Amino acid sequence: MATFDLNINGTRKQVDVDPDTPALWVLRDTLNMVGTKFGCGIGQCGACTIHVEGTAIRSCSTPISALEKKKITTIEGLANERSLHAVQQAWIEEDVAQCGYCQSGQIMSAAALLKENKNPTDSEIEVAMSGNICRCGTYLRIKQAIRNASEKMR
Repeated sequence: MATFDLNINGTRKQVDVDPDTPALWVLRDTLNMVGTKFGCGIGQCGACTIHVEGTAIRSCSTPISALEKKKITTIEGLANERSLHAVQQAWIEEDVAQCGYCQSGQIMSAAALLKENKNPTDSEIEVAMSGNICRCGTYLRIKQAIRNASEKMR
């Protein structure tokens, strides 16, 4: 066990966990932040996507020891106090979610894409989102929501 000083959604948190504990389990089990989902456990489905220093990463395969004192953003911290993030708003407008399980990871990946590329092409969207699996197959609505969010953010 070790103590880690974390910056999650702009708030300092200290946790006492094994250094090899995946960030996903620290978020969900230790801090009760259940918006980030477990999907595959090997970093291939994208359900567990969070931002670290603004970059989308898979929290299920990232040890908490790698994140100490780095800026972590989860789905709970994507919106601000007054409004949803443009991607979250576009998700609602496009009625993207079916079962919804993958959506926090999808949204986090889309937000990271639009932070780096304000006006992505369809192929750039497909490449950026290729690591996120939606078992319901809402890929066309996801792409349209990203296009809409892109317009809102410009």
